[in-house]
Amino acid sequence: MRWQFRSIDESAAQRLASEAGVAPLIARILSARGIATAEAAHDFLHPSLAQLGSPYRMAGMAVAVERVCAAIERRERILVYGDYDVDGTTAIVVLKTAIELCGGAGLVEFHVPHRIREGYDLRVDVLERAAAEGVRLVISVDSGIRAFAAAEAARRAGLDLIITDHHLPEAPPGEASRIPNAVAVLNPNQPGCGYPCKALCGAGVAFKLAQALLEKSGRERLLPSFLKVVAIATIADAVPLVGENRAIAAIGLEGLRDPRNLGLRELMKAASIDAGRKLKAGDVAFRIAPRVNAAGRMDIANDVVELFSVRDEARAKELAAKLNQLNLDRQLEEQRIIAAIDEKMLACSEQDRPSCLLVAGDGWHRGVLGIAATRVVERYCRPTLVASRDDSGQAHGSGRSIRGFHLLEALESCAELFTRFGGHAYAVGFSLPADSLRELAGRLDAFARARLTPADFEPTLEVDAMLPLKHVNDALCAELQKLEPFGAGNPEPRFAARGVRVLSPPRLLKEKHLKLKLACARNGNGQFVRGIDALGWRMGEKMTHIALGDDVDAAFTVERNSNPDFPGLQLTLLDVQAVAAQAATAV
Repeated sequence: MRWQFRSIDESAAQRLASEAGVAPLIARILSARGIATAEAAHDFLHPSLAQLGSPYRMAGMAVAVERVCAAIERRERILVYGDYDVDGTTAIVVLKTAIELCGGAGLVEFHVPHRIREGYDLRVDVLERAAAEGVRLVISVDSGIRAFAAAEAARRAGLDLIITDHHLPEAPPGEASRIPNAVAVLNPNQPGCGYPCKALCGAGVAFKLAQALLEKSGRERLLPSFLKVVAIATIADAVPLVGENRAIAAIGLEGLRDPRNLGLRELMKAASIDAGRKLKAGDVAFRIAPRVNAAGRMDIANDVVELFSVRDEARAKELAAKLNQLNLDRQLEEQRIIAAIDEKMLACSEQDRPSCLLVAGDGWHRGVLGIAATRVVERYCRPTLVASRDDSGQAHGSGRSIRGFHLLEALESCAELFTRFGGHAYAVGFSLPADSLRELAGRLDAFARARLTPADFEPTLEVDAMLPLKHVNDALCAELQKLEPFGAGNPEPRFAARGVRVLSPPRLLKEKHLKLKLACARNGNGQFVRGIDALGWRMGEKMTHIALGDDVDAAFTVERNSNPDFPGLQLTLLDVQAVAAQAATAV
């Protein structure tokens, strides 16, 4: 792995440290994240409700609020139309709950499309059926910004449509972006919208409408309780945790220490999250979100909405247990697919591997193809498409990319092969006749070879700063915790130390994780007097390259172990490499 140190303006970092009153190392990290003033540093380090923008700065908000309030007053039936992932299901929960609290109890229905049978976005048949059943207002969440045909169908059926979405509007080549014909469109990325936070997730946009409704009805005191759910979507959707998103995530994570929602509480128990402790973004990303997502990937995502709405404790436990089991099923299916892909990869040498990978199997579960593609990219450092062939002769798949390779453009270069496709630079979805997979693989490889070099396939680790291990202490850890929550746009700070002595024999945990102790300090005689535990997740293969007494270069993050059996500071290894003894430096 190649280490790449972040470049910063040292003079600007020094000035920020002085003006903001923060430690020099913290100032370096803030500066690398584009924070240049003491005021910006204060806002970043102290997220608050005051940092939530006024919902009325979002284009279309006043009209949307007026129409929802009219529906409540006239007792009209309302349909909230969502999506099957974390963002879409939690957005339904947020908006449905807000409308009910503002006088709409008994009026709100919801629809979560089935991933396989219906797919993403508004469907004409669902809208027509809703109109026939007496619905008068439809509100989309996390979808709709490109649903032109569905919007026209809604109008013909006598439905008023409010679109809340965060995806980019359609922009045909050479034309301005355009939006569907609806009563109101709430999307910070639509033309002419001056809302400052353009990176809200779908639940975040739905929350802005909920915020306006709650404020209008005098219930703004309830906003923090909504942020617990919105924070889950914000972290799971990997939007940048800066600005308003950072405030949402930070306040929501703090609120999750005391979840009042019965379903949420049971879900956290199923995820082995102890009540009362401070949660990190990783607890959401790797424990809560996968269980919520598993419903839409493996079964029906309606269970998520019911879980967050249920009032019966036994039913809440049952639903949380079901999501937990679905997540286990998802993990097993993912492992099965990855094992099959690894077998295919081992059949050819690294030099013979295509520059863009396309792997396919019969009957692979379509709900986990995107996750599988992500794992393959992490393992082989190549843009990857994973497809599943079905009995009808079609193949359906997902793709993920590496930095510097626009995957959607690659698919557009052979658009005639697909039944459908879409996405963006780093993620795509597609369908095509299975007989076309071989031609697709060849054309994607040729497209990638013309644009990528061997250096692009080399894994790169961005490092914030060198950090001698003698400086790793409780005070440093406390300073770093002020930068949380970490995530997209605010990655956890990564450090490096060179020539560090291995103080204990490396151990293998659960047959795949590496644990060792690294030297932190020496006494006056040059003897090592202090060490710190270091854990390398899925680094077990390095056991054969590292031994007691070796000097190593280590890249790591610093954290406090939350396991009561192993308290104290520890390093989470990102990379560890043996170095020659003469290259060792003092720790």
